[in-house]
Amino acid sequence: MTREQKNEVIEYLKGKFSQYSHFYVTDTESLTVEQVNKLRRACFNKKVEMKVAKNTLIKKALESLDNDKYSGVYDALHKVTALMFSDNPKEPALIISSFRKETNLDKPLLKAAFINGEIYTGDNQLAVLTKIKTKNELIAEVIGLLQSPAKRVISALLHHAEKKGEPATTE
Repeated sequence: MTREQKNEVIEYLKGKFSQYSHFYVTDTESLTVEQVNKLRRACFNKKVEMKVAKNTLIKKALESLDNDKYSGVYDALHKVTALMFSDNPKEPALIISSFRKETNLDKPLLKAAFINGEIYTGDNQLAVLTKIKTKNELIAEVIGLLQSPAKRVISALLHHAEKKGEPATTE
């Protein structure tokens, strides 16, 4: 790979790291070409971008953006590395989990994940990452909590009205 090609990859990666606030660093070393292609298809179907790159180029891209912010990811940059970029913080974890179940493999391994400024390291974090709530899920939960007291008041008023024999109206 020429210096110019390396610089192109670094610039491409910098763009991806800047574009997405969530990315996963995975180890796909022992997967066959067929299995990697299946994983890529799963990623494509869920709008997750997957990119295999050299660890040194990944590190240079991260260092040039913000060395301190990404320093916890550097230890995960060894062996074969596939990056998964997503707008949804848990989608790559769900893809990895379902891929493992379908193939009866323990790969790809999660080496690290960068989620909203937090770094999760190690494959043991995969289960935690599958349970992360997305922004929309959190909004729906808050709305549900806000609606709950009002629903109880309306229900109590309707129940009270029915006991008195009055017609129950919600107008």
